[in-house]
Formats: sequence, structure tokens, C-alpha cells
Amino acid sequence: MTRSVKQDNNKHSQSSKKENPWVELTQTVVTAVILAFGIRTFVAEARYIPSSSMEPTLEINDRLIIEKLSYHFREPIRGDVVVFNPTDALKAQDFHDAFIKRIIGLPGETVEVKGGKVYVNSKEITEKYIAEDPNYDYGPVVVPEEEYLVLGDNRNNSYDSHYWGFVPKNKIIGKAFIRFWPFNRLGSLDRQPIYPGQNQNLDRSQQSLLPPY
Repeated sequence: MTRSVKQDNNKHSQSSKKENPWVELTQTVVTAVILAFGIRTFVAEARYIPSSSMEPTLEINDRLIIEKLSYHFREPIRGDVVVFNPTDALKAQDFHDAFIKRIIGLPGETVEVKGGKVYVNSKEITEKYIAEDPNYDYGPVVVPEEEYLVLGDNRNNSYDSHYWGFVPKNKIIGKAFIRFWPFNRLGSLDRQPIYPGQNQNLDRSQQSLLPPY
């Protein structure tokens, strides 16, 4: 008799569900919103490029996926293209939107720009991804601990660290992972730049374990 009651209850429950499609729809929508919020907050999000500061790597209106997980397991490395919230210096200038730049200087390193070249710890780095050589001098400066020096690939048209300073690690939202628009340039961004002393046969994960040079 107990089994019969359970079966009747199950039938009644199934009938109720069929009679309440809006309840199911609401539950589905709410679940989807929660999942989307969780993914955007902790895993990845889409961003678009509003300026030319990262040309030629990124062009205006490019759409990117920014992944947020990797920096929970490793430190940012030179060459990473990162999205970050405005620093205190930028907020003081009334900037509120996120920035996207390339990490050049790591904590504790000395960075200098002179003669159209960038030097880290007095060693010139080779950069094949920039629009043109920088036409300004900067530094030398020492990057503080837990902070990073970032520059735009369009060196002479980028409002970056050589104007306003360094980016604290806790301001970094994530790393640019893949471009999904426009379709004719769909794919990952340029491979991790190879700097002096790095083995070109190593993959990105192995390179991140190497010394800066």
C-alpha cells in the first residue's frame, strides 16, 4: 500500500510539473543566470577593444575571451596581455573602465626605454609584436613587489605605465586568451614572445618556469 501511495505522489508531482511550464522556465532561466554570473566572475568573460593602443596585435572592436583562472595557479609572466581595473593613479584621473596592455616588467626588475628599445635589467628585449619602436625615453625604474609594468603594443599611441606607473597584481582581471571576432582573425593571440635566453622549443607553461632571461 505504501508503494501505491508513492507512485500516486510521483504521478501527482509529474502532473504538477506539466501544469506549470512557467515554473520550469523560471527555474531554467534563474539557473542559467547564476551559472553565467559564476562563469563571468570566476572563469572567463568577453571583452572588446575600444582603442588602437594594442595594435597591431589587437584592433579596434576585436572581441576577446579573458580567462581568469590561470593567475590563481601561477604568477603573470612577461608577454602576457592582461586586462586590469584602473589603478589608483588612473582613478584619480577619472578613469573607470578596464585597460588592456602587455606585461613587460616583473616585480623587482629594472625597466628602461631608450633609443627606441626596451631594456629589462640592462638587457634589450626583442619585440616583434609592436607597431613601431618607441620614440620616447623612460626610466630606469624598479618595478615594486606585487606590481607589474605594462605597455601597449602601439608604443607611441598608448596610455600605459610610462605615463601613470605600475599595475598591482590585485587589479588584474585576467589574461587575454582568444579572439573570437572578427571571424577572419579568429584564434589565439600571438604566442608567448621569446625573450633573450629562452628556448623557443619550450611551450608556454615551461617558459613560465624559466628565469626572466
